[in-house]
Amino acid sequence: MTRILFLFVALFISSMNLSAQDMYRVKADKLNVRATNDPKSKVIGFIRQDENVAVLDSADAKYFKVKVTNGEGWVSKEYLIRVSPVPSKPVVKPAAVATPKAITDNSNLIFFSIVALILITILFFIFKYLRQNRILIAFSTLVVLVTGYFCFITFIKEKVVTGTFASDSDTQYQSFDFKTKDSVVVKDVYSDSLFIAHYVIEGDMIKLQQEQNTILLLIRDENTLIGEGFTKGTFIKK
Repeated sequence: MTRILFLFVALFISSMNLSAQDMYRVKADKLNVRATNDPKSKVIGFIRQDENVAVLDSADAKYFKVKVTNGEGWVSKEYLIRVSPVPSKPVVKPAAVATPKAITDNSNLIFFSIVALILITILFFIFKYLRQNRILIAFSTLVVLVTGYFCFITFIKEKVVTGTFASDSDTQYQSFDFKTKDSVVVKDVYSDSLFIAHYVIEGDMIKLQQEQNTILLLIRDENTLIGEGFTKGTFIKK
């Protein structure tokens, strides 16, 4: 009888622990999900800001174990805000590991079209009202053409990145070796490995995918890339 009562109490306590799981809301812009509670462990994804997530293990002082769509991982406690307890059978959908999608931006094309229309109008009036002054016509035409060329280079011409860019800062991805138009070899110092990823260039931003992670690099100039998010750092062309 005593043994049966003990088992009943143990099951009751276990069910209480399951129902005591807490729901937290993410307050960071993009919260990394890591494979273990080691801050240098592999990033397996991220959770968007203001998403709710169920905490499976809160024993660690700095990292909580959470459940995401593709499994379980660890996140920093610092970027979570407690919302409410989670029932033993939660109806809240687990936070998904988000994958950014490419967005087509035609603003540069629209801007260049407006500038081109203005420059053509200026040329029209130059030839119409300054026909007697050939020097002024030639100078004005040159200025208009040069302005149009620089607008084309800045807003329309597709940016190309080549060569190897490396950083001296403490970041997971140490170097990017752009081999072809759409593939790059990335050095991951945390796992001490190399992997090949495909990338796209949208405006001044390079986006490349590594499993559930999206790596963002801002093109400052032809010799400098600026890492965004968890790839923060300055990457200089060798």
